[in-house]
Amino acid sequence: MKTQWEILVVDDEEVMRESLAAWLREDGYGVDSAASGGVALEKAREKDYAIYFVDLKMPGGMDGIETMMEIRKIHPDASVIIITAYATVDTAITAMKEGAHEYIVKPCNPKEISMLVERIIKVKNLQRENTILRQKLAKQYSFHDIISKNCRMQEIFELVREISGLKSTVLIQGESGTGKELIARAIHFSGDRAPKPFVGVSCAALAETLLESELFGHERGAFTGAVSQKKGKFEMADGGTIFLDEVGDISPKLQLDLLRVLQERSFYRVGGSEEISVDVRVIAATHRDLSEAVQAGTFRDDLFYRLNVINIQIPPLRERREDVPLLVRSFIERLSHELGKEIEDITESGLKMLIDYNWPGNVRELENAVERAIVTCKASVLSDEDFSFLEHNGIRRPAWNVPDNLPLQSVEKQVIEATIKRTGGNIKEAALVLGIDRSTLYEKIKRYEIQR
Repeated sequence: MKTQWEILVVDDEEVMRESLAAWLREDGYGVDSAASGGVALEKAREKDYAIYFVDLKMPGGMDGIETMMEIRKIHPDASVIIITAYATVDTAITAMKEGAHEYIVKPCNPKEISMLVERIIKVKNLQRENTILRQKLAKQYSFHDIISKNCRMQEIFELVREISGLKSTVLIQGESGTGKELIARAIHFSGDRAPKPFVGVSCAALAETLLESELFGHERGAFTGAVSQKKGKFEMADGGTIFLDEVGDISPKLQLDLLRVLQERSFYRVGGSEEISVDVRVIAATHRDLSEAVQAGTFRDDLFYRLNVINIQIPPLRERREDVPLLVRSFIERLSHELGKEIEDITESGLKMLIDYNWPGNVRELENAVERAIVTCKASVLSDEDFSFLEHNGIRRPAWNVPDNLPLQSVEKQVIEATIKRTGGNIKEAALVLGIDRSTLYEKIKRYEIQR
């Protein structure tokens, strides 16, 4: 069986080392050998072997267990098989406890070794295929670091592509944690302004006077502590994009100042008399409903119309639960590497638990939950137990109580209405969720006189 997987045999006895290597080569594997743990580590740093056969008792200060532990520091996914001349319960327990895949007893049986290696390689091939498929899937549904296969999100991706080359102001609305800044960055880096600066400002994080200075800069002596001239974010973003996060929180005075910048494309630094002109694309974001704020008189209607030239509404995660598996596995792949934990996947029960959770903090909360689970996980696969802390929050998707004493058509009407509402009126997505054709759904909408 010809394969790209390679094996390293580590044994201080030349006869044992070379005979085992010869058996494995006869099976078609690429095999290297090492006479000590130190040499084995040197080879492991140069090459990523799939399997290591390591003798338990080796002279020179590093035995098989120590060698195995050092190898796994270099290659966490390596399968180490301990070879021992003395098969005792203690040696077996020690080997397995420290991470050995298996242990075998001298003299080795070539047939048993062939079967053992074949079994390990078969698992590794499946793992590799699964990894490749997941990477392809993630790439298929990935757009500028945003992962989603949800129909509404795919429409947003397409809109981003269409507007990326324009100068028009964009207003992104959505709950906290839905990824508004990621969409803003996607717009910037998809267009001609990509080589120029992308400058973000959190409008909710600063008091009015500080935010004014942050946006427009200030002259020396403009206020106490202004010991030198400072450029504002608008100047820093010249030629590029400025992202105004939580723009719905700015004061009436700053609303007026921002309106002037949008109209005139110029402004004055705080305490300055020189008019400064800039070429900046403005992308604003808020978790608030600005149309309601306009009605309440807390947000200027003229500024709202200036900001709301192109509107993007990001759906919350609970309305795109089909994205949860993709996001979770993406987070596992990245965070396990960053945290130095060998986490391979998540169980189906764990995934179901995350899909059923309502995620009030949206994608940001999901990422934080996965990180916490990875940190505390004792196994190589996350399970529902690793997310038990979510149970304390008590925010689960409420179970649907089947209506009784109603004819089937009335129940069907309720389900269709609820699905259309959840998908924001997106008929394509609603039909997908319901498992019917769009034409069939349109017929039912007409028959039941459902308001869209």
